[in-house]
Amino acid sequence: MRQDFDFRAQRLFVDAELTAGGTLSPTSAQVNYLRNVLRLAAGAEIIVFNGRDGEWSARLHEAGRRAISLEVVRQLRRQESGPDIDYLFAPLKRARLDYMVQKAAEMGVRRLRPVLTRHTIADRVNLERMQANVVEAAEQCGILHLPEIVAPVRLERALAEWRPERRLVFCDEGAEIASPVVALSTLAPGPVAVLIGPEGGFAAEERDALLAHAFVMRISLGPRILRADTAAVAALTLVNAVVGDWR
Repeated sequence: MRQDFDFRAQRLFVDAELTAGGTLSPTSAQVNYLRNVLRLAAGAEIIVFNGRDGEWSARLHEAGRRAISLEVVRQLRRQESGPDIDYLFAPLKRARLDYMVQKAAEMGVRRLRPVLTRHTIADRVNLERMQANVVEAAEQCGILHLPEIVAPVRLERALAEWRPERRLVFCDEGAEIASPVVALSTLAPGPVAVLIGPEGGFAAEERDALLAHAFVMRISLGPRILRADTAAVAALTLVNAVVGDWR
């Protein structure tokens, strides 16, 4: 748990540059949140961030009956980038996808990359909803970096376009090494990606295609079969602890 973060503080994501003395114009939804949910009055301060310029305090000013402006006052924390981990996943149905996206953002992944597989359940991905879940997770958990959200592609295309300097950790119950910690400890420092398949698992030809690439490493997630959203949390925890920024 961070010792320099006040978990009672209210944080607001803003899509604008942050510099001392700058002025922000909150959206109508944010104005409603500041006025009617938080019940902040003129002169109150709130924490703002944009995923690029660190974390700042901002002072609220009235700008008419229905408008508010925020004056950027001072920087509280410098920008952090987080670990260089891409998270690839077969999309799930709505509520479970929301959960998985939020947890991946909390884990500090650099990118969220949906991949479509033979047994993928959800055939559509709402990227705007994913972005909203990322922002919500960041606002609540003190995260400064928001993962990039990449448009979904077929697994075959993702593999064909892969840059081999980024190792791809493939979560597979058939992995030769039973301990995922032992398997991950063989990874050299550098960019990494984690791949979680659909509820029905990968098709045989997809597993063969994955294992045909030298940049792919498969790890086990233990003796029990995990749901895809649970597997995401387990895998990202392991990768962060062994090769990420939890060391």
